[in-house]
Amino acid sequence: MLLTRPETLGLPADPVAQAARLSIILPARNEAGAVGRTVAGIRALYPEAEIIVVNDGSTDATAAVAEQAGARVISKPYGMGNGAAIKTGARAAGGEVLVFMDADGQHDPADIPRLLAKLAEGYDMAVGARGDGSQASVGRGLANGLYNRLATWMTNHEVADLTSGFRAARAAKFREFIHLLPNGFSYPTTSTMAFFRSAYPVAYVPIVAAKRVGTSHIRPLRDGVRFLLIIFKIATLYSPLKLFAPVAASFFLLGLGNYAYTFTIGHRFTNMSALLMSAAVIVFLIGLISEQITNLTYKRDG
Repeated sequence: MLLTRPETLGLPADPVAQAARLSIILPARNEAGAVGRTVAGIRALYPEAEIIVVNDGSTDATAAVAEQAGARVISKPYGMGNGAAIKTGARAAGGEVLVFMDADGQHDPADIPRLLAKLAEGYDMAVGARGDGSQASVGRGLANGLYNRLATWMTNHEVADLTSGFRAARAAKFREFIHLLPNGFSYPTTSTMAFFRSAYPVAYVPIVAAKRVGTSHIRPLRDGVRFLLIIFKIATLYSPLKLFAPVAASFFLLGLGNYAYTFTIGHRFTNMSALLMSAAVIVFLIGLISEQITNLTYKRDG
């Protein structure tokens, strides 16, 4: 594969010049115990970089600790969600390259150069892919594995970690999809699928995520249902017909099978057969309309 030189991609070969074009964004909610250390670690590596901590309605000293460590702090009057904080930071950032990472101590700033190296190779987004030992729990690991397999099937590209919040992206291209990003925790899913859908190359870099400092804001019962909806969102973001067509085919085959059974034993075409076949047509048409809407969503001038 032909790779473009770093300086032609907005990433100078000189690390000092590269840092001056870099904005690192950390969404934070009640992360006073870890945000200072995280910001200090970033500052040690990239003293010229712009570090933005979006204080998402914290009730502790998150804002003060981050500011003392050398970050630019943008405070929200109340918690709006992880995705909302990401959008706020992306809009406020002045760098040509954006790095997103958690403020809770899970992500190691020493991995940032590895992500930037992928952008220098010609990728538009680089994602830190967590290994099995880096998952917060067995349940979360299984769920993430399911998401990764589904996204791989949808995109026909290997997706190593669909939900990782540690990533680097070209600012101009990331901002194309800000209007698509949710205010909640599934911004990584949406942004990854949006990049794939727009034919922007995405790379994965293996990382080890440490145990977070403090308490997680994810609640298994409440967020389990929401994460299930992510599965459907993955499909509708990328290629809706890949989801709707198999469902429609299943309904049609069930209806056909039911008709074959009732015709064999009673020479009848039942209401159930008609209902299942009608459902197949309706689901397929919904998928077709969704496909057209998706195409319009990602259509850009030029």
